[in-house]
Amino acid sequence: MSDFDVDVGTWEAFADAATAVRKAVFVEEQGVSEAEELDGNDSDAVQFLARDGEYPVGTARLRFPDPSVGKVERVAVREPYRGDGVGTALMRAVEDAARDDGATALKLHAQTHVEPFYEQLGYETVSDEFEEAGIPHVKMRKRLNG
Repeated sequence: MSDFDVDVGTWEAFADAATAVRKAVFVEEQGVSEAEELDGNDSDAVQFLARDGEYPVGTARLRFPDPSVGKVERVAVREPYRGDGVGTALMRAVEDAARDDGATALKLHAQTHVEPFYEQLGYETVSDEFEEAGIPHVKMRKRLNG
């Protein structure tokens, strides 16, 4: 297990590091267009950044389209760090922040290949498979306990 920290902050604070991780994972590795990946919603979101020392290894964002239901988006972990607990640590930080902001549930669109990861964290699949950015996804949801 790598030694890493998860910080919570703003897009202004994390833009360079978060963009680097998201470009590596979504644009370079998965072929998502940069325009689709950088969708203009980042400044409205709470940002999460996992670092190994100073090196950014994972990121996520949390938005509140509905005040009681947070939407988890752009969860990405650099390939060499997958399986080291970075994704779990990011999701725990997201859930804590959502609870602190009064959310009673979280929803997300999971790529189908990581559906089991979210299921282990207590998320339930609530849709059929659909395509987003050319990649199969499912909608998932989790109730948060205070």
